[in-house]
Amino acid sequence: MSKKKESALSWDDFVKMGNPENAPAMPIDEVDDMHSKRKLMQVRLHYEKKGRGGKEAVIIRGIDENDDVLKGICKEMKTKLGVGGSSKEGEIIMQGNKREKMLEILKKLGYSGSKNSGG
Repeated sequence: MSKKKESALSWDDFVKMGNPENAPAMPIDEVDDMHSKRKLMQVRLHYEKKGRGGKEAVIIRGIDENDDVLKGICKEMKTKLGVGGSSKEGEIIMQGNKREKMLEILKKLGYSGSKNSGG
């Protein structure tokens, strides 16, 4: 026979926490500032094959964001494109040559200064 465990928090405690849907949103100034920074970044997609055993890779350079943002962008691209990749030292390395689709994803994220570079 199992005993029901009593909740450590009462209903009043939950009410005091508030509803996460009603949490204050990020201030509009910060959102606009973030998008204007992304528009000004010169993001380049470099195609490389040399030094990788003949495997194709695209290296994305010029995203001046912290590592967490880079990892998030990398993860989104990997899931949408079905390829492998990683982010390190301020660069995102993606397997394969799907630069056009990568460029579309970056532009949707607000990096409108993105261009292809290299062969």
